[in-house]
Amino acid sequence: MKQLKWLLIIVSCAILTSCYSVRLRNVNGTPQPDPFSNRKDYYRGMAVVELDTIISIKITSKDFTYLIKEKEACESGKLNIIEYRNTFGGVLLSAITFGKKRKVTIKYVCEKPSN
Repeated sequence: MKQLKWLLIIVSCAILTSCYSVRLRNVNGTPQPDPFSNRKDYYRGMAVVELDTIISIKITSKDFTYLIKEKEACESGKLNIIEYRNTFGGVLLSAITFGKKRKVTIKYVCEKPSN
């Protein structure tokens, strides 16, 4: 019974510490507005692009670059806010595949085009 209790404590600590979010914001510039957005979170009134994908990395690679393609959502070609989110499921996928596959959740807001 005592071992089960410790196992549950360790698993719950691992779950809580593996979920985090990192947000990077440019202090110069204005985020691209979206007047039709009905979000209630940090991105209220902003045009947000969300990517939820799985990337494949070779075991020998030390870094990875994900290219954000130009599209109509980012007219200025500049990023104002970038958020990277890590979840427990992403950590498990990386552990099971020995780091070859990683689940990535990214939100970004483009900079408002200057006139």
